[in-house]
Amino acid sequence: MTDFANPYQAQIEQLEAKIQENNALLADEELKTLAEAELEKLEKQKKTLQKAADDYEKSLEEQEQAATDPTTQSAAILEIRAGAGGDEAKIWAADLLRMYMRYAQNCGLKIKIIDDLVIKISGKHSLALPQIKDNEIDKKAEAQTKSFFAYQLLKQEAGVHRVQRIPTTETQGRIHTSTASVAVLPEIKNNPIKVKDEDLEWEFMRSGGAGGQSVNKTSSAVRLTHKPSGISVRVSQERKQLQNRQIALELLQAQLWEIEEQKKLAKLDNARAAIGRNMRAEKIRTYNYPQNRVTDHRINTSWYQLENILEGDLDDVLGETKGLLNVE
Repeated sequence: MTDFANPYQAQIEQLEAKIQENNALLADEELKTLAEAELEKLEKQKKTLQKAADDYEKSLEEQEQAATDPTTQSAAILEIRAGAGGDEAKIWAADLLRMYMRYAQNCGLKIKIIDDLVIKISGKHSLALPQIKDNEIDKKAEAQTKSFFAYQLLKQEAGVHRVQRIPTTETQGRIHTSTASVAVLPEIKNNPIKVKDEDLEWEFMRSGGAGGQSVNKTSSAVRLTHKPSGISVRVSQERKQLQNRQIALELLQAQLWEIEEQKKLAKLDNARAAIGRNMRAEKIRTYNYPQNRVTDHRINTSWYQLENILEGDLDDVLGETKGLLNVE
C-alpha cells in the first residue's frame, strides 16, 4: 500500500495514552468513579476515530486498485443473447435479464436499460466470501465480507447459462434444454481503447416498444458497427439520438477493450488466464427446474433454491463462486 500517514493515527495514540492513565487511576478509590466515566468517554472517541482510520485505509486501497486495474470501480454492462432452443431460448434470456435486474434492485444498485436484453448496473454491494481450504469451502470458518463495484461483483456471470424445464408451449410434458449467453463488460472511464472515425458505420432508426411518441416516431435508435472487427452494438433507450450515439460508442469501446484483455490473458499461464474474463462460449451454469437445482459447473457446486435464485437471491451463488474461482 502507498506509504501515506493515516491522519487519524496520532489522535488514536493520544487517546490510548489517556486510556492507560485512567486505567491506572482505577486502583484509587477516590478517583475510580471519575476514571470509569472518563474511560467510557475515551473508548467511544477511540472507536469513532478507529472507524474513520479504517475507512481512510480502505479508501487508499481502492484508489491503488483503481490505478492498476481500471475495472475495479466500474459499472457492469450485461448483454444477454438467446442461444439454442428457439422461442424457449428467447424466453430464457428474458428470465435471466429479470433475475439480474431483481438482484440489482434487492442490493440497491442502479439499473439503466440500454437496449433489449442489454442493461447497465452500477453501484457497490457487499458479499460474504467463504474461506477456502484445499479448494473446498471451509464450513467451520467465518465468511469474510468484502464490497465490490458492479463489474467486479458480476464479472464471473459471463458465459452460457443452460435451463432444463418444460416450456409453457410444450403439450407432451417433455423437458427441453435451452441456452442463453451472458456477456459482462466493464464501463471504463477514460477508456484507453480509441477508435478511428473512418472505422465506424452508423445507422439510425426508430425505436420499438414502449417509450412514447418521441421515442417511436423519431430516428433516435442507433446501430454502430466497427468495420475492422465486425462488432455491432445497438442502443435505443434514450430519447435523443446524440445520447444513444455516446452510449453506443462507449459500449463498442468496452467490447474492444474486452478483446484486448482476452488476448493478454491468453498469454498468461495461470489459473486466472484459464478462467478468462468472459468466456462467452463456456457453459458455466445449469438451472434444472424438475430438480429445483442450480449447478455451477466451474466449481462443481449446486444450490437447491432455484425459485429464490431466479427471483434475484444471488448472494450465496456469487460469494461461493468468487471464493472457489478466486476471482475477487
